[in-house]
Amino acid sequence: MEFFFNPDGVAVIGATDGLFKGGYHILNNMLGGYKGRIYPVNPRFETLLGLKCYPDVDAIPERFDLAVYFIPARFLPAIIEQCARKGVKGIIIESAGFSEVGEEGKRLQEECVCLARKYGIRLWGPNCMGLLDGHLRHVFSFMYTDVWKTMMPPGNVSLIVQSGMLSAGFLLMILERGGMGISKICSIGNKCDVDETELLDYLIHDPSTEVIGLYVESIPNGRDFLELARSTDKPIIVLKGGRTPYGAQAAMSHTASLAGDYAVMRHAFRQAGVIPVCDVHELMDFVRGFSKTHRIAHSAGTAVVSFSGGAAIVTADFLHDYDLPLARLSPETLTTMKEVFPAWMDPSNPVDLWPAIEQHGIQHVYEKVIPALMRDEGVDSVVIHIFAARMQGEDLKALATLKEELGKPVVVWMVGLDQPLKTLRKEIEDLDIPVFEEIGRGVSFLSAAKRHVQRIKTSNTLISFNLKGSRGTAVADIQTPEDAGGIVR
Repeated sequence: MEFFFNPDGVAVIGATDGLFKGGYHILNNMLGGYKGRIYPVNPRFETLLGLKCYPDVDAIPERFDLAVYFIPARFLPAIIEQCARKGVKGIIIESAGFSEVGEEGKRLQEECVCLARKYGIRLWGPNCMGLLDGHLRHVFSFMYTDVWKTMMPPGNVSLIVQSGMLSAGFLLMILERGGMGISKICSIGNKCDVDETELLDYLIHDPSTEVIGLYVESIPNGRDFLELARSTDKPIIVLKGGRTPYGAQAAMSHTASLAGDYAVMRHAFRQAGVIPVCDVHELMDFVRGFSKTHRIAHSAGTAVVSFSGGAAIVTADFLHDYDLPLARLSPETLTTMKEVFPAWMDPSNPVDLWPAIEQHGIQHVYEKVIPALMRDEGVDSVVIHIFAARMQGEDLKALATLKEELGKPVVVWMVGLDQPLKTLRKEIEDLDIPVFEEIGRGVSFLSAAKRHVQRIKTSNTLISFNLKGSRGTAVADIQTPEDAGGIVR
């Protein structure tokens, strides 16, 4: 896969000068970060964006690794032939008009796959938005914005997305919301050749990727996918499209995907350590949370720190829902906390700090209470509620240090007015503490993070998973070492 991400020379087939055309944006985005040789291909132009433009692939004077294709689907077989003569290793096909449009498109796609295999050329897509590398600053995509040049920090999260426009949506969400950096974004569309399993293998071995999120509508190579997921300590979070009959029908018209039996797949995911999620925002929240949660040292209970008794109660309910025990605080911790609590109130968990803050102020109370909770052996994680107008990121610096030192994850639920909230959220997430907009989502992430670490420590689950049949029937044999005779089918 390396020649897709870091090619020695790229041709842009369908480059153009129209500000509202994808071929223009592919070339413009490439010029924004890629440092290698770029060859625009369009017989209507002699130059484009300061580069010599070639009438066809054959006219390009040097060999090159990669072509990005953005002209009508019917021309692809001829382009594959031309690319073979130039020693091209891969083609990213961002045009639509293949298997997703019916039988004629399916036949064309199959013809192109056979032709590419004949010449040893790999095909990425079609019907996709290509790829992005946050570290190398490679954007091989027709996305219509270049704000990535200034707003996208490199980071440790990689995404594999079957939907082209959804991958663009994810990127825009990341740019607007912030809070995490990107290693790779891979939009694979119909995945006629390169698929999520090959890319998962690549990302597992990619040193800049620590967290992997996926949106997929099908996983044809299910056995290898699950074995790869089970082989790695990197968290893998999957949003599976087509989990209902309606969604499966829509997936067939979107990328011609057989969605498979989601109930079986979900069980197989669980056994392989894959973390399933149900919507786009949950996927983004989980990858953001994992990107900032580097260590979980032990298993005990969760402490809740709130400015509101009601919010503390709601959080306690969510902890129960997700089988996360409330921490039993030590007498030493309770004694330390009592020093800042009013005489009429005894501290407990959940910890309602508001009466103490009214007497002593946020900074003093946090300096006393937070270290005591974090160092309590009965506490393995902390959920903190924050009202944005009353805090600064500086107030949580000690917490961020203790989080890494002790291996105790922290999640923040925050409310407040729009601009103060955005400012403080950025300050806190720059400290590697994830902020969630819903209490339940933060607790759900914490549960997933603890399960992931427990799976790494203890799992040697055996999995057999197959997808078979023209209608996408899925069969999974799942066997746990604790009950070697018990097969869940």
